[in-house]
Amino acid sequence: MAGGGIVDPKGGARAHLYEYRITSYFVFACIVGSLGGSLFGYDLGVSGGVTSMDDFLKEFFPSIYERKQEHLKETDYCKYDNQILTLFTSSLYLAALLSTFGASHITRNKGRRASILCGSVSFFLGAILNASAQNIAMLIVGRVLLGIGIGFGNQAVPLYLSEMAPAKIRGAVNQLFQLTTCLGIFIANFVNYGVEKIHPWGWRLSLGLAAVPATFMFVGGLFLPETPNSLVEQGRLEEGRKILEKVRGTSKVDAEFQDLIEASEAAKAIKHPFRNLLKRKNRPQLVLGGIGIPAFQQLTGNNSILFYAPVIFQSLGFGSGASLYSSAITSGALVVATLISMAFVDKFGRRAFFLEAGCELIFCFVAVAITLALKFGEGKTISKGTGIFLVIVIFVFVLAYGRSWGPLGWLVPSELFPLETRSAGQSMVVCVNMLFTALIAQCFLGALCHLKYGIFLLFAGLIFIMSCFIYFLLPETKQVPIEEIHLLWKDHWFWKRYCESEDGVKADELQERNRT
Repeated sequence: MAGGGIVDPKGGARAHLYEYRITSYFVFACIVGSLGGSLFGYDLGVSGGVTSMDDFLKEFFPSIYERKQEHLKETDYCKYDNQILTLFTSSLYLAALLSTFGASHITRNKGRRASILCGSVSFFLGAILNASAQNIAMLIVGRVLLGIGIGFGNQAVPLYLSEMAPAKIRGAVNQLFQLTTCLGIFIANFVNYGVEKIHPWGWRLSLGLAAVPATFMFVGGLFLPETPNSLVEQGRLEEGRKILEKVRGTSKVDAEFQDLIEASEAAKAIKHPFRNLLKRKNRPQLVLGGIGIPAFQQLTGNNSILFYAPVIFQSLGFGSGASLYSSAITSGALVVATLISMAFVDKFGRRAFFLEAGCELIFCFVAVAITLALKFGEGKTISKGTGIFLVIVIFVFVLAYGRSWGPLGWLVPSELFPLETRSAGQSMVVCVNMLFTALIAQCFLGALCHLKYGIFLLFAGLIFIMSCFIYFLLPETKQVPIEEIHLLWKDHWFWKRYCESEDGVKADELQERNRT
């Protein structure tokens, strides 16, 4: 726990002394900082649309284009089963996985702002290279540069937002990253819908427009303040205090600034944070926050829908324009869902959102599987009524995911790690998330081809397993001060065996305080 003194029932050691006002300076910093999510989201949304465009396929994947024409009005699970085509999507996330370790070093030693600027430059270069690509090699190199940009952004942005936000609104501010990600997906789908009719270079415009949010992020980043936490960590105490006063809108920041100094000193005492993360006492955070939640976030199958929504709808017999329009509608559900999560997650709790949405996700995938098993087959056209039903079910699925595993997959891990392993833990979260994102992107179309409707039953089974994982292993972290979350493990039926006994407040006393 950072600092000494009296422990407030509703906060950390000095949390009751913290003061803040929402200033325009703070709002600017959060908006510009959160633009990193739009880079991630735009690419999520644009990839599947581009890979379903005829002009793109004719230039780079003529064999897939020919196969698509043969089954243009037919349902065919295997139209787009091509590992090089899926490598176009997954290569970005493999690059993001590897770059997150370099990003962690820069974020820790040079500051969060430096990583955000590096990410925007790399993403800009990748967008330009993709838009001007003349062969598959240029496409893949461009995707790698985009991936490096996303690796830096996903490492730095959630940390930046959490450190800039006052403790009482940290949850809502942190979810700005998810909100801008969803807005990026939403905009990308409508861009795809618009440029699909521009022949033969519409796909180039789709990929090239990724440079726009990267430009905004870079220009805004030049004026972006560094977080007080990072400045203190770098030994720039006077500058750190000035920024803290400016962000909080008050000069009465003595308590919070002292906590920052003591937290920085405690973090510096840990020479090997990744090794520390493996200690027995940190097992709950590692299993839940570092591995389980980021991996399961991708195994919900939602990103398969986001990557390949246009491809899926075309495989089911929708026309090219209709498929892009349908995927745009479903991506709009993500924006609405994130706003719902931001408004109510601190009221109803993380576990409630995970478990309630889990039931909806299972129901939706089972409904899709049954519909395809009964109404879908080789050489058959899909009826209009069945098509509308599938779009509605996928819309409901995305709405459920967007208020649970989507934002909470980033928020909850950021709450679980103690200070001394927080930077290492964030790297672990991004690394595992990108690894499973890449695996899903690479394997989904092949699995769709071979398992057919069974792929949706597989996802339903995985969602049941991950819901059990949450029910049995994740304690509720709602309104628990981040410095005291470690106390929850001591009263947990399973994790208490891994926790070393410490002097101070017991977990049951913490829970009693929260109830009162």
